[in-house]
Amino acid sequence: MCGRTACTLAPAEVRRASPYPDRTGQRRRPQWRDGDADKYRPSYNKSPQSSSPVLLSNRHFNKEAPVDECVLATMRWGLVPSWFKESDPSKMQYNTSNCRRESLLQKKSYKEPLLKGQRCVILADGFYEWRRQGKDKQPFFIYFPQSQRAAGPTQQGTWGGPECQVPDRQSVGHRDEQDNDESTEWAGWRLLTIAGLFDCWMPPGGGEVLYTYTVITVDASENLKSIHDRMPAILDGEEEVRRWLDFGEVRSLEALKLLQSKSCLTFHPVSPLVNNSRNNSPECLQPLDPAVRKAPQASASSKALMSWLKTGSPKKRKEPDHNDEAKETEPTPPSGKREAKPIGPLQQWLLGYGACKKPRT
Repeated sequence: MCGRTACTLAPAEVRRASPYPDRTGQRRRPQWRDGDADKYRPSYNKSPQSSSPVLLSNRHFNKEAPVDECVLATMRWGLVPSWFKESDPSKMQYNTSNCRRESLLQKKSYKEPLLKGQRCVILADGFYEWRRQGKDKQPFFIYFPQSQRAAGPTQQGTWGGPECQVPDRQSVGHRDEQDNDESTEWAGWRLLTIAGLFDCWMPPGGGEVLYTYTVITVDASENLKSIHDRMPAILDGEEEVRRWLDFGEVRSLEALKLLQSKSCLTFHPVSPLVNNSRNNSPECLQPLDPAVRKAPQASASSKALMSWLKTGSPKKRKEPDHNDEAKETEPTPPSGKREAKPIGPLQQWLLGYGACKKPRT
């Protein structure tokens, strides 16, 4: 835990969806670090060793930049310590995709990046978790509530809180036409903001620097304990994001106080299709079809997800590169064949959307 996420926005959409405030309170949109926008691949089913967008202080790359200036970077999931001596990072014999908040100051792999201020925020639509049910496991998609998201600009912004709600079809179309307008607020999916640590590793014989990250976990909140006993450390609101990233103003021990169990997430059951990380389609995060398996009545937030999937503008979005993601994770191929099932209007739209997109080369 946490071992699977989804991030389906295109690079330009990630940038628009992740504004941040500087120390003066002025809200800014981060730029992508040079070349990293091209390295990022959207995916409905990201597993460790794949790459994800992270937000962090630009001071880590440019010593002349203000500490409170943030950039977007693409990093590989699974921290490789800077002191690792092998020439191949895949030879690490322990799992560093997650780190427990309680042991951050006890393990060298995490203590050194923490004390150096190497804090980052992992951006995702949400994450997956599995509830054990006898011999089976039921997967769930977990994310920020979307049902109250405002279609227009808000004072608190994308991570601002409860007055936000998912926009309707008309507002989505209106916003899509203004994608390049820096004055407009992001009216799409509210991205999950997860606290993490990163490190940079250089091959002993020289070569390209590898940036990697780990997800910090805490005890599960009351509303998630029925699924799993741990959860990612969620930063809820722009001010928490700012304080976690501003290592110049907020020292390490003070920053750790931000990492608490928070009952700010919602969830819905999804298809076992997500169990295999090779599967990368909208069906992975689609609310489970009651006709296939008994599921709770759809909540406002799961309805909001379906609304967002229906109304997102296909012509403006970039379809995940299925081949690239499969190469990154190299999971075990699925066994057996899935039975063909009738599809509804939502799935028809999703399949049509995927079919009309050409793979990225």
